Amino acid sequence: MPKTLIIAEKPSVAADLARALAKAPGMKPFTKEKDWYENETHVISSAVGHLLELGMPMVNGKKIGWGFTSLPILPEKFELNPIEQSEDRYKVLARLMKRKDVDALINACDAGREGELIFRYIVDATGCKKPIKRLWMQSMTQGAILDAFKKLRSDEEMQPLADAAKCRSESDWLIGINSTRALTALNSRHGGFRLTPVGRVQTPTLSILAKREREIAAFVPRTYWEAIALFEVPGGRYQGRWIDESFKKDENDEHKKQERIWDEKTAQAIADRCIGKPGKIEQTTKPARQAAPLLYDLTSLQREASNRFGFSARRTLQIAQALYEKFKVLTYPRTDSRHLPEDYIGTVIGTLKTFASHDSRKQDALPHELGTHAATVIDNQWVRPNKRIFDNSKVSDHFAIIPTGQIPPKELPEAEQKLFDMVARRFVAVFFPAAEFEVTTRITRVGSDAFKSDGKVLKAPGWLAVYGKKAAEEAAEGGEDAAKLLVPANDGDMASTLDVEVSELQTKPPPRYTEATLLSTMEGAGKLVEDEELAEAMSERGLGTPATRAAIIEGLIMDRYIERVQRDMHVTQKGLALTEQIADIGIEVLSSPEMTGQWEYKLRQMEHRELDRERFMKEIRTLTNQIVEKTKAASKAAKEKVYPEFQATCGVCGSKDGYKQTEEFYGCKNPKCKVRVYKTVASRPLSDDEIRTLIEKRFVGPLEGFRSKKGKEFNAALSIKDDMKVAFVFEGNDPDAFNWDECPVIAKCPVCALKKRESFVYDTPDGYQCKVAALESGKCNARLPKVLCKKDITPENAREFFEGGKTSLIVNMISKRGRPFSAFLVCKPGDKRLLSWEFPPREPKPKAAKKPAGVRGRQTAKAADEDA
Repeated sequence: MPKTLIIAEKPSVAADLARALAKAPGMKPFTKEKDWYENETHVISSAVGHLLELGMPMVNGKKIGWGFTSLPILPEKFELNPIEQSEDRYKVLARLMKRKDVDALINACDAGREGELIFRYIVDATGCKKPIKRLWMQSMTQGAILDAFKKLRSDEEMQPLADAAKCRSESDWLIGINSTRALTALNSRHGGFRLTPVGRVQTPTLSILAKREREIAAFVPRTYWEAIALFEVPGGRYQGRWIDESFKKDENDEHKKQERIWDEKTAQAIADRCIGKPGKIEQTTKPARQAAPLLYDLTSLQREASNRFGFSARRTLQIAQALYEKFKVLTYPRTDSRHLPEDYIGTVIGTLKTFASHDSRKQDALPHELGTHAATVIDNQWVRPNKRIFDNSKVSDHFAIIPTGQIPPKELPEAEQKLFDMVARRFVAVFFPAAEFEVTTRITRVGSDAFKSDGKVLKAPGWLAVYGKKAAEEAAEGGEDAAKLLVPANDGDMASTLDVEVSELQTKPPPRYTEATLLSTMEGAGKLVEDEELAEAMSERGLGTPATRAAIIEGLIMDRYIERVQRDMHVTQKGLALTEQIADIGIEVLSSPEMTGQWEYKLRQMEHRELDRERFMKEIRTLTNQIVEKTKAASKAAKEKVYPEFQATCGVCGSKDGYKQTEEFYGCKNPKCKVRVYKTVASRPLSDDEIRTLIEKRFVGPLEGFRSKKGKEFNAALSIKDDMKVAFVFEGNDPDAFNWDECPVIAKCPVCALKKRESFVYDTPDGYQCKVAALESGKCNARLPKVLCKKDITPENAREFFEGGKTSLIVNMISKRGRPFSAFLVCKPGDKRLLSWEFPPREPKPKAAKKPAGVRGRQTAKAADEDA
């Protein structure tokens, strides 16, 4: 009997399909084989994500080299190679597809461009020509699977999406492989191997971060003053901030605001003329409404989880995926929609009824109060057609992330519990009415001066009731202006001016991106594109997709272009150098969101049959060739460039004539001096300041980022030796790299004292170290770095360490996970490791209040966790 092979994206989905489809009309139960499920009519198996990747073409059976001579690489046909870790799974699917009794295929991979690509690559690699249908699932519940199985889509209907998926993959390969290899060849021209990864999404994201980094570096703070008055009326006291009522926004200066005074004398004059004078109140009160936030898509979920719990984007995606696949309590998470289909009202009501009827006495992970709020929605019939929630025009491959209606088990891990709670509360809250506030704006006039006070009172919690009293209070008092409850007063009342305080403040640079704000910027990257059509195309996806943004951020960190410092994203010197180099070469298309906008616009046209695949790929090949040719031209121009002299005093011969500069090195102009300092050492470019220090002092460092011939990164100092050659200096191995007589003495060496000899610890460029330890490391290990856990160790710290045996408490050290901590450094002479750590005792946790009768331990623990 002929059978149909159903291919899912992951084994867990294949298992779900086998359970659900066994209940389809006319379907028999499935039996479990080793890697598939089978009954009389169907076989169900799965990939494990991507099984195949585009491979590098070979030339005469050999790998292509990394030099310019091999570029551009423009294969006429792309090779598909099995991914090593999942090759066995590919072989299983290939055998199943070639079975004689299998006469048709069903693609049950994730509904979207990437799911389509996974399936199509498997079909292409095996050469299978059997008929294809598409199972398009929006959720993994049994009902959703059976409904999708009734509405299988045709292969012809899915072909445009398949074309767009392949074009996206091949384009990323062409641009990424050729650009990376071209820039690597350019940066390795002085020797070594300086891998320079670039990509269509990664590099524009880096460019956004680098622009902010430069703005912060260039920022010059400006001093301004504010005048805050303290007023009194019969009802009590309140504060008001002086404002310039004639102020007009300056488009060229974002720091100018109506409350800022740019001259201290002017500010003090305001205070002097207002203190003790009566003020007249002008007051307006008006109602305000705040609707519930939209449902979550993946990016908004990642953003809020980062802000609330410190989860990285990657971690949030992993948790959401587990809640979807393993626990079946959330719908598909890799979505960019915050709306539901218009025919989903019945499904939503069913989920809410499940929550509302849930027995709160059961031990599971559904917050009991959520059932009460769900019942409120059902009782008031608040689920009705509403374009803020149900809108087909804003649902593409997938809809918003919502609960499936399945109750989460009690063993749900803590992180999964937090994320489920976020989604479930948002789902219930979105149907509640708006929160209602009363907003008061009070102007107190003292002569010709005006002082502004704002107040905000919550009148009806609306959707905030789902989040509890604390959230309602924060909404009433929160926000940038932190409007607070004002003491009562009426329009026209008089107030006494008790005091006016003048505060000196400074403007602040723009904040660094956090993972949350970076995700928002990537999502809204279309705003950075001037062309309206391209911006509109990017409005649906932005830079990357919700499913790939986390990996893009992690890739930038892995490539050492950025680093995560606590919650902030810092751009490294390597990252800044790449963006500058791209601009210098003239290939800004690599670092601009506009290229992604063009691609998304055209891929969307392709999905709607408005653009053919061949035309798109021809344009990509042309662009690839242009990038390679411009990079080659930059390499040639660098060799022919006439460089200016480098002004520095030679530390070897004392010549003040400076150094001549070539593309590769700096050389002393004194013909008798043979010093030559190369611009790149062990694949690491040296900055002008580093080179000048090395030339003049014959020593610089230690420096990070050198790479050995085997590709391993290492840190070292550089020194110009007496033979006029530059050499590495590793910590403690070269005592001649500096003049010991010029190094301050920190303390007597405790290690040498233990061995009945006298020696001293010096403050050297290479750290705090004993001279004996530097000369003969086997005799003494008295060394202390100048930087530990990203914290400068001061000479006073070192003196305490070596003389007293223990430093005072050093705060704000940074752990490997980016978390700040405090510690004492303890010196242990005679031990194999001189340095030991001692941590201050933790503050005792407050004693928990006695549990009221009937309150479960799990709920108490959860509340304590929220307070923490």
